[in-house]
Amino acid sequence: MPSSVLVAYGTRNGSTAEIAQAVADVLRKDGLTVDVLPAGSVASVASYKAVVVGGALYAGRWHKDARRFVRRHGRALAGRPLWLFSSGPLGAEAVGRDIPPVPGVKKAMTRLDAREHVTFGGCLEEGAKGWVARMILRSGKGGDFRDLTVIEEWAGRVAAELARR
Repeated sequence: MPSSVLVAYGTRNGSTAEIAQAVADVLRKDGLTVDVLPAGSVASVASYKAVVVGGALYAGRWHKDARRFVRRHGRALAGRPLWLFSSGPLGAEAVGRDIPPVPGVKKAMTRLDAREHVTFGGCLEEGAKGWVARMILRSGKGGDFRDLTVIEEWAGRVAAELARR
């Protein structure tokens, strides 16, 4: 069973980092050693047996740090168990639906033979950075649409698959 797992993430306002931490907490409960790091700070994935990469969605694109991470470490990732997640949809569309990956993430999944991708609801609350974020908040469409139960269930499936290896 892989014992060392990297959970890397790209986030602007911190909610994707919180999802990454929740995923890591579940993996740790299942006996795995896990590092949670901003995707832009990872120099190498050589010491990890498996990798989970998450990125916030902005205007239909994965966060730039997540995109750069999978591009920069592509060769090494292709040889490891790899899972991807996105976060970002706000409102009713984020709850209880299977949301497919955006085109760029779909290409990365295929290129890197990722095991799975899931899209979680996002979170946009007062103090969020960026003009678009402020406009969304002003329009009353912000809020926290993350479902911790769904996140933990998905992380549990990842842990179970790693246990079978």
